[in-house]
Amino acid sequence: MKGRRLYNRIAVLRQERGISRKQLADAIGVNYQTVGYLERDEYNPSLDLAFRISEYFGFPVEFIFSTNPMTALSQEVHQIKSHQ
Repeated sequence: MKGRRLYNRIAVLRQERGISRKQLADAIGVNYQTVGYLERDEYNPSLDLAFRISEYFGFPVEFIFSTNPMTALSQEVHQIKSHQ
């Protein structure tokens, strides 16, 4: 059985913090190419790796990963503000 496709915000979060793929890879204990595969949605992380990424960025796993295409962060912020 083929796994479900996971979408993620890794590239956006990494760029927002000004860190390279190599820096992120070193911090979470993977090869920098793995970060590229994750960012291009070519590879689904293990649960352990998803949690390491979540802990590194300080966001819940479900904020970084989703089985549905991710909306732009600016759009999500706008939705949150309009509901307040």
